[in-house]
Amino acid sequence: MVARAEPTWSGGVTVEYALVGKTGLRVSRLALGTAVLGLVPAEDRSDELIHAACDAGINLFDCANTYGNRSSLDRDGLPSAEKRKHAEELLGRALRGRRDEVILCTKVSEPMGFGPNDGGLVIPGVGGKGGGLSRYHIMREVERSLKRLQTDHIDIYHLHHPDPDTSIEETLGALTDLVTQGKVRYVGLSTFAGWQLTQTVLIAEHSGFTRPVLDQVPYSLVNRWPESEVVPAARELGLSLTCFSPLAGGALAGADVMDRPYSGLRRWGLPFDYTPEQRQAAAQVGELAKRWGHAPAHLAIQWVLSRSTVAAAIIGPETPDELTENIAALDVQLEASQLEELDSIGRLPPSFPL
Repeated sequence: MVARAEPTWSGGVTVEYALVGKTGLRVSRLALGTAVLGLVPAEDRSDELIHAACDAGINLFDCANTYGNRSSLDRDGLPSAEKRKHAEELLGRALRGRRDEVILCTKVSEPMGFGPNDGGLVIPGVGGKGGGLSRYHIMREVERSLKRLQTDHIDIYHLHHPDPDTSIEETLGALTDLVTQGKVRYVGLSTFAGWQLTQTVLIAEHSGFTRPVLDQVPYSLVNRWPESEVVPAARELGLSLTCFSPLAGGALAGADVMDRPYSGLRRWGLPFDYTPEQRQAAAQVGELAKRWGHAPAHLAIQWVLSRSTVAAAIIGPETPDELTENIAALDVQLEASQLEELDSIGRLPPSFPL
């Protein structure tokens, strides 16, 4: 269900909000991603970007306990990880005085150090990396996130990735305790496959644990991975999806963005090149954009928002100008025939992630 609100900023774009599952919670259909906050934009410009998002009516802010100052995000010519603040710190600073306006999300499970329970150690003969979704790791990391975010609660606390070394009952028990304590309002998942989402929800219902309300997944015209299992599972169980990389790391924002030094998975410091099929699909989106008189990114965002169970697309603008350009997608109105033509372009073999 989508509700429209009056414009709240000088750009004049009508902001839309969608329900998260069956919770009654409404979130803006565009969420601001903060993975590289403090890098692009730099620390001294991060408040400007976040305030602009708030002023535009965006109320959903996505973060994680590993965002901002990890070394894999380093870029040539910009401050290295040890010289940058954590993204949670910058987000918390910018939201001082505006905390009650937003739905604040962060995540847990990725490595936070090199100790046996920090996520950085592979134990000979046992495997795993420690940390993950154990009660020990979650209870420690939630306190660190709350401190960095300068808040007494997290609105949606995401399990960043599944943890094969920890029983989901152990994880859900810890999260339920946090909800009872008032430190977490809702539980979210991230990158959970359809069967993992289903297992988690059914165990939560059977055991009386707090039920997850959404799954955050990579989803775009050229990455259809969620469609085979995640979308049907979410629809059947009444969960929503929030989608990161709706522009496929820049591929769907135009050829000039696709060919930037840091696009696709290169944003995370990983070796990456778009496949010929993805480049062809991106070129087709560009051709439709010219024919219909819209920006390619606007078509890609509108397609994602049209998909079943999708509550919000998570955008990652690096400047206020890019934010303004992304938000303008909300005023693009596409006919059903246009959405179908877009949909036919991206029907490629599923991939993950992008």
